[in-house]
Amino acid sequence: MTDKNNTHTKKIFTNVALVGGGSYPQPGEISLSHNGVLFLDELPEFKREVLEVMRQPLEDREVTISRAKFTVTYPSSFMLVASMNPSPGGYFNDPDAPVTSSPAEMQRYLSKISGPLLDRIDIHIEVTPVPFEKLSEDRKSESSVEIRKRVTEARVIQTKRFSESDSVHYNAQMNTKQIRKYCVLDDASKTLLKTAMERLNLSARAYDRILKVSRTIADLEGSEDVNGSHISEAIQYRSLDREGWLG
Repeated sequence: MTDKNNTHTKKIFTNVALVGGGSYPQPGEISLSHNGVLFLDELPEFKREVLEVMRQPLEDREVTISRAKFTVTYPSSFMLVASMNPSPGGYFNDPDAPVTSSPAEMQRYLSKISGPLLDRIDIHIEVTPVPFEKLSEDRKSESSVEIRKRVTEARVIQTKRFSESDSVHYNAQMNTKQIRKYCVLDDASKTLLKTAMERLNLSARAYDRILKVSRTIADLEGSEDVNGSHISEAIQYRSLDREGWLG
């Protein structure tokens, strides 16, 4: 992670820098980002073993560092945001691209990001090039003020939903029991999700992630129930699970 305007952030090339460690264990970037955002730019440029150490902290929201005489546990409830180019040359499946990458180069580039790590990321969005007509049109999009209002209302809904829990405060923190309670699907939605699971060969963890995101989409709409449109939208937010990505 690099940011010349922020002296706290730094380049992360080692497991210790990310997770923490040393003779007298100090917290790493994932603990320094506790209750905040950890942004990793150019994700495949990190060493695979560095990325893999995030798997358990993303699941448990804490990291434990063991030494011969003692063990230290640091909190690591952070929001992971990462970006990447679709290929080493910056283009992917673009017939008009000035630079193309061979299948072998693509495989080496994308193999640094493992399936288990992707499973722990709720949303994968593919950002396609914006044509000139879209850039130059005068139509106004939804304002940030309106979006913030909608998000704030959704967070209030979640705060009330989990008011009796000491450890869960929003949808992303739900355990399996809570997912089954608050993400009840009708038959049509179950069929839609089953089809997606089979076609995309999704894991059980991805299944739970889709349900959590669906619950949040429903909250943003002010809907009490999760329906097929929410499930469909959540599935669309898993671009890297589709054929053509990561082999």
